[in-house]
Amino acid sequence: MMRRRDFITLLGGAAAALPLAARAQQPAVPVIGLLSAQSRDASYLPAFRQGLKDTGFVEGENVAIDYRWAENQVDRVPALAADLVRRGVNVIATFGGSASAPAAKAATSTVPIVFAIADDPVRHGLVASLNRPGGNMTGINIVNAELTAKRFGLLHQLAPAAARVALLVNPTNATTTEITVRDVQAAARDLGLQIQVFNASTSREIDAAFAAFAGERTDALFVGPDLFFIGRRTQFITLAARHAIPATFPSREFPEGGGLMSYGADIADAWRQVGVYAGRILKGAKPADLPVVQSAKFELVINAQTARMLGVTIPPSLIAIADEVIE
Repeated sequence: MMRRRDFITLLGGAAAALPLAARAQQPAVPVIGLLSAQSRDASYLPAFRQGLKDTGFVEGENVAIDYRWAENQVDRVPALAADLVRRGVNVIATFGGSASAPAAKAATSTVPIVFAIADDPVRHGLVASLNRPGGNMTGINIVNAELTAKRFGLLHQLAPAAARVALLVNPTNATTTEITVRDVQAAARDLGLQIQVFNASTSREIDAAFAAFAGERTDALFVGPDLFFIGRRTQFITLAARHAIPATFPSREFPEGGGLMSYGADIADAWRQVGVYAGRILKGAKPADLPVVQSAKFELVINAQTARMLGVTIPPSLIAIADEVIE
């Protein structure tokens, strides 16, 4: 016959075990690994979270996000990608230039990966084709690298008297640099302009390039699309103002900070679309069946205050098509 004290002890033990059993039966919250070669302050996290919300996922409620920021140090990206794979995340979302997606691909062939990349993902070997990616990767092609000729033409409209244009590129970003130099040179030939190519992959080399512009009597500057350049945008903006050089940049962060003009894809919308794809994969979709989305939203942003400081008159034709004119 069971004694009353033993019965109470048994009952208490069973009661204490109930919450553990209940928790064990609850499904684990899925985890998204967010991998970016950029710094957190250069990100569009609200847009990414909105994309997740559009598919029914809210961080902290029914999905967790494990963040990995390389702080613009591209050589750190492979180790960060491998760490996310070791931690067993359900999906990896990659941002930040052409470094993050290849690093994620090298780290895993099984974990689904959603990328945002400015270059052609087929050329980079990330997917078999845009319509049928195959494998474990899909994502968004921001196509900024393919907008070079258009952006060069906009610079010519803004500074029509500029005959000598400097092109600044990062030689360590080989594929994007090759495409940018080719397209800018072709656009310059069509307009009868001279192009001088300058390389910079460090902060000191950016300073040296701007010092060289003065000696070369540079009339305008075209800054190539590059992750490192975005991270050094304050330096670019300061030097362009100091040397009084009209410059065009690849993304709106530059004119928002005081640069003259930018033309490129709507990066926030790309982050949102990556969030949507990540959410769809968490619901069971396979990356191989999700076509790569090409950005359809592009924006021209002009800083009118900077234009006045440089003595540049913004033609009405540009004001009419600008998505934003910052006063």
